[in-house]
Amino acid sequence: MKTFFQYNWMVREQWYRWCEDVPEEELLRERIGGAGSILYTLYHIIDVECSWIRVLQGKPDIQDDFMQFRSLEKVRMLDANYRPEVEAFVMAWEDSMESRPFCDPRAGGGIVTDAWGEIIRHVIAHQIHHFGQLSIWAREVGKKPVSANVIGKQLISPKD
Repeated sequence: MKTFFQYNWMVREQWYRWCEDVPEEELLRERIGGAGSILYTLYHIIDVECSWIRVLQGKPDIQDDFMQFRSLEKVRMLDANYRPEVEAFVMAWEDSMESRPFCDPRAGGGIVTDAWGEIIRHVIAHQIHHFGQLSIWAREVGKKPVSANVIGKQLISPKD
């Protein structure tokens, strides 16, 4: 689980570098499918990751407005601001947290209960899903997308 968070952070950084050579108007262009634009998708990935981690910790969700982060530099700053909190939670993850219940009250008065392990894996899958959308849009822009390959990223060191 921790390895996939590290993978997502690494690939996210690679997408930021990919964006450096793309005009801002192209990063903000509304696209078909996904979250809307390349830059908004990166913002959305950060927002969802941080929101779920904060909720699991019993902290209030931070409601940022994308209009305040409509540049690559500002999205990177937002990521840098939230990453230490998210990373500290992820690196402190213990097996005992897997089945810890999260009770999510619904508007109609009901409650949905999910395991923390399921929620944390949703956060991982959510980012990977959006990386796939970014890859499609990268080709529309005429650029090669960031590699989604886990192999070769040296996230796990082989032992003899």
